[in-house]
Amino acid sequence: MQIKHHFIDKIALSSYILAGSDVCAIIDPQRDTDIYINEARAMGVEITHILQTHMHADFVSGHMDLAEKTGAKIYVAKAANCTFDHVGLSEGDTIEIEDIVINVLETPGHSPDHLCFVVVDTSRGEDPVCVFVGDTLFVGDVGRPDIFPDIAKELADKLYHSLFDKILELPDFCEVLPAHGAGSLCGKAMGAKWRSTIGYEKKYNNALKITDKDEFIRSLTEDMPSAPDHFHRCNDINREGPELVSDLPRMKNLNSESFKERIEKGDVAIVDTRSYLAFGSLHIHGSWSLDINGNLPTFAGWVLPVDKDLLVVADNLEEAEKTTLWLRRVGQDRVVGYLDGGMAGWATKGYKTNHITQISAEELHDKIQSPSKFVLLDVRALDEFEDSHIEGAINIPVADLREKHKDLNKEDTIIIICSSGNRSSLGSSILSQNGFNNLYNVAGGMTGYSAAGYVKRCTVCEVPHGSRLYTMAE
Repeated sequence: MQIKHHFIDKIALSSYILAGSDVCAIIDPQRDTDIYINEARAMGVEITHILQTHMHADFVSGHMDLAEKTGAKIYVAKAANCTFDHVGLSEGDTIEIEDIVINVLETPGHSPDHLCFVVVDTSRGEDPVCVFVGDTLFVGDVGRPDIFPDIAKELADKLYHSLFDKILELPDFCEVLPAHGAGSLCGKAMGAKWRSTIGYEKKYNNALKITDKDEFIRSLTEDMPSAPDHFHRCNDINREGPELVSDLPRMKNLNSESFKERIEKGDVAIVDTRSYLAFGSLHIHGSWSLDINGNLPTFAGWVLPVDKDLLVVADNLEEAEKTTLWLRRVGQDRVVGYLDGGMAGWATKGYKTNHITQISAEELHDKIQSPSKFVLLDVRALDEFEDSHIEGAINIPVADLREKHKDLNKEDTIIIICSSGNRSSLGSSILSQNGFNNLYNVAGGMTGYSAAGYVKRCTVCEVPHGSRLYTMAE
């Protein structure tokens, strides 16, 4: 028996190849599936099974593409009521792959239709060697039930029983293989390791130390980080069966004139994935600032409209293609064009541009010390803001600005800050779209402001919504 682990950063997704001598299963595949096909070919095995622990909410899965390319069968929970061709699984079902026996556990909680796959390598023994837990159990955390807010408490109750009555009954040496790690919004405070054991999690997982059921439910339904808009959308897409990547629109290279004509036709959104500093210097009016060096997929899924075609502005074609890949991973499939020649070509045509003034931590501090009047808008998540913020700042998380910009005065000078400059640039683009003109973005954000010694360091900013022990781009 072999297990190969694949990890995608930003959305912090773990997927797996579970292989015997001749055939293999793919567990929770990402949407761009060639990675599994190439790996299986290198291992000398055929992909015959595609196993989904649940209908994922934070990304669009690759089960349909993988089945179309390989002829493998898709195995999902019967309770998910999927509309595509599949094998429905229930508690007690087994799947056999050569000497590997996979026992199915129904483990609702993170979602109503969640499964865990307990693996026995019969060539070595009868005990479970590992369990693919999906989003039920993480390293250092458990799955969040509030993605379905109307039934959050009911799901938290079910999660308690799935964990304490089923998963934690497995042997302490059984390896735990979750579907996500630190940085994912499918949990509250995951650890950075991609695997653990039942025994280690029993001893050190803080969520599992809450053995009182009522307290456990409260801990997972109160003061949770916001769930992005695309979580419900991706869940539905995965249940219905995502459109094949080969059938999606092809991104065309458009010169400045053609790009402008496409904008003027309407029903488009412009996605600018250059650095926030480049965006601030020069951008097309109405663009969304989504720095590719930040958490592009999460915020693209969260804030971009789903009823419009997408036009990409990037540093080069390679970056535009990466942008398209990330957008498709979160169900933003309508990428139709790329600005060939970039903003330099746009500017040499004499077309209209906007800019957002960038200021340093030192400049911000000077303004705070001066009598000048302005609004300091902190667009980080609430837990980041509560951990450390500048006195007098108001907090509106960046995604909420799509509606809460109405609470701000367009005549005010507004200085926007986050932890680095990425989310605040997105916030400035949202405000600009809604008629705000007197905008400043703080380059370096609270990280720079604290490094300059003006405020205590925000420990939560290391990973918004994630583990405090893991550092990644926001």
